Amino acid sequence: MTITADAPYLNIEDPSFAIDSDEVLAARERSWYARTNYGLAILRYDEVNRLMKDRRLRQGSAAWPEHHGVAGPFAQWWSRALLNLEGEDHARLRRLLNPAFSPRAIKSLAPRFRALANELIDAFIDRGRCEFMHEFAEPYAARVIAILLGIPESEWPKIARWGSELGLALSVHIRRELPRIEAALEALYGYADEVIAERQRAPRDDFMTRLVQAQRDEDRLTPDELRVSTVLLIFGGLDTTRNQLGLAMQTFLAHPDQWRLLGERPELGPAAVEEVMRVNPTVTWVTREAVEDFEFQGLEIRRGTTVHLFSQAAGTDPRACDDVSFDITARRPRHFGFGGGIHHCLGHFVARSDMSEALPLLAARLREPRLDGTVRSLPRSGNTGPIELPIAFTAAA
Repeated sequence: MTITADAPYLNIEDPSFAIDSDEVLAARERSWYARTNYGLAILRYDEVNRLMKDRRLRQGSAAWPEHHGVAGPFAQWWSRALLNLEGEDHARLRRLLNPAFSPRAIKSLAPRFRALANELIDAFIDRGRCEFMHEFAEPYAARVIAILLGIPESEWPKIARWGSELGLALSVHIRRELPRIEAALEALYGYADEVIAERQRAPRDDFMTRLVQAQRDEDRLTPDELRVSTVLLIFGGLDTTRNQLGLAMQTFLAHPDQWRLLGERPELGPAAVEEVMRVNPTVTWVTREAVEDFEFQGLEIRRGTTVHLFSQAAGTDPRACDDVSFDITARRPRHFGFGGGIHHCLGHFVARSDMSEALPLLAARLREPRLDGTVRSLPRSGNTGPIELPIAFTAAA
């Protein structure tokens, strides 16, 4: 069976397209896949789960600069970053980086994450309101990166600025924004070089030293791999954590009973992170590309076909769990907010840990949160999240 004209069609290029729209839900009921402007969209949990790990698909983002006619420093960095490598190059780099991201190492930072969350909340709690993204989500995400790098947390604004400007590379306007993107990349490279050189001179018992000393079976990270990976850490950790915290707050605003429960039972923090990422992930789909012709469930997929795995639609698929409503006490199948297969997000322990500390503290201290102004957001597709999220609340005693 080839891709049929009667399969649902989704115009994912339309600025108004939303991953959680009735249009997508209706398409998911009609078929496990849909046609789009850019290849296929996979809509149901089982099919996303299987294709996420299928070796006949490669990471689809590798050709992003080429698709837009972009060459030069950004394209070179992008092609060498872990998320776009395949085969032995990917496996080797991942083996070397894994120890720095170990759960035990990241868990030791939990007290610092809690102290940071409390410090940020202290700054606005007496007002009974805040602009959540700029007063909590962004500084929290950027200062977590500063903690990992072992640099003064006061330097978070420039990390945030450079990370956000490098993130413009994921926009369809990448060519227009290329001067800003490459200036941010150059600044991040310079900053990475300084931090790496300092750790080489004076090693510490910290995350960045483990990264600098990454070694396995006499194999080490090359200087280029180390600086490329350090920039990726900043780039990958900033936007995703900031956006996911904003989406978590939006989700809980719609479920005040769950917010109260989280405030009363902080041990539910890890479950709350997983449940938010199931229903409202910042990465709404993961892109793959077919490296050969193959057949999947009777559908012929040609080499070079782009395959979008809709993680948000899969996470709320009623075929995967009987009750898909938001419930931080429910047991769920694994979500795809961190991707899956060999390209499963290397930094997921960091994101899980820092958000698991932040959300229960917010729930305990900010009672009855509610909107307090106009929300501005990124499009509800691709990588999404609030830009501005003004809230009011009752401060806990």
